[in-house]
Amino acid sequence: MSSPPVADFIAREARFGARNYEPLGVVLSRGEGVFVWDTQGNRYLDCLSAYSALNQGHCHPKILAAMVEQASRLTLTSRAFHNDQLAPFYEEIAELTGSHKVLPMNSGAEAVESAIKSVRKWGYEVKGVPEGQAEIIVCANNFHGRTLGIVGFSTDAATREHFGPFAPGFRIIPFGDLAALKEAITPNTVAFLVEPIQGEAGVIIPPAGYFAGVRALCTAHEVMLILDEIQTGLGRTGKLLAEQHEGIEADVTLLGKALSGGFYPVSAVLSNNEVLGTLKPGQHGSTFGGNPLACAVARAALRVLVEEGMIENASVQGERFLQGLRSIRANTVREVRGRGLMLAVELNPEAGRARRYCEALQLEGILAKDTHEHTIRFAPPLVITSDQVDWALERIAATLTVDLT
Repeated sequence: MSSPPVADFIAREARFGARNYEPLGVVLSRGEGVFVWDTQGNRYLDCLSAYSALNQGHCHPKILAAMVEQASRLTLTSRAFHNDQLAPFYEEIAELTGSHKVLPMNSGAEAVESAIKSVRKWGYEVKGVPEGQAEIIVCANNFHGRTLGIVGFSTDAATREHFGPFAPGFRIIPFGDLAALKEAITPNTVAFLVEPIQGEAGVIIPPAGYFAGVRALCTAHEVMLILDEIQTGLGRTGKLLAEQHEGIEADVTLLGKALSGGFYPVSAVLSNNEVLGTLKPGQHGSTFGGNPLACAVARAALRVLVEEGMIENASVQGERFLQGLRSIRANTVREVRGRGLMLAVELNPEAGRARRYCEALQLEGILAKDTHEHTIRFAPPLVITSDQVDWALERIAATLTVDLT
């Protein structure tokens, strides 16, 4: 029996769904490893990985087995009771990341919101900030999620328009500017919330030494450094955590996306004892946060990431991909940026919108995502091989050398 036409699926989405996304015109029905297939049987190399949620590849068999096994035993208890998967999850993720305390949540945005609440509480109860005056410093062009609290300190007009009023307590500075951070810190500053690499902004990498300087400033002024590693963490940049590129440690680390290998919404706030230690029973929680199914899936996702050498592969293949993109001689290309398998090609404005090139890449069997009008992001699963990288580069080069204006 043949599948309904692609246009039928898209038309029904448009009829019944809120139009809060603008996806490419492809309807996917199956995935395995680095590849996905549409309803018509066409195969594509996935170069988005669900915004790095699929670092381990589509439908990894070991994560799938863990999910099926746990789903047949126990899925949800709420935190009103203990379950036999939560303690092992805590222990394993803490040991892997060097963290002291773990707060399990579901989505990345929930992890961000949880961190904001926790550092404010720490600021009042430990640092001694006057009640209601805690400040958190964030960066321009940040992307930390879509909740009302988070979009309130976004600088992207589209995420803010007609959603106010917004909560106070945030100061916005330029990304990668150490002097601006130093100037923004006051006695009421409780935290600096920042992405190690700004992904949604177009894979913007700060100057070398920036985070070493950030760490020193935060330590000197008793400010909690919160690193949002929801996209950059768990191997994406060629290290377990992106902070390791500069040899620093955050006070609070936020993980999500690849923490479940793409099977289930799982996120976590990782912290020292001082910050999460201020939370008392009844002050914060989540019905699904830390549920046994999520914990079993996350444990398997972390295990395969390490045991199968995916982090090391991200470093090797990321360098191959980056150098390949930089070798493309095309008038359309303004700049190539990347670290590990988190890559971007920024187009010259004269080349037209990046979406046109993503649509052209789709015809070549590659799915990539445009951002900020002129940038194409490439973030394949960390299981990609050298041959697959070369295959992709050949098609990307051919596409970028064509004038699509």
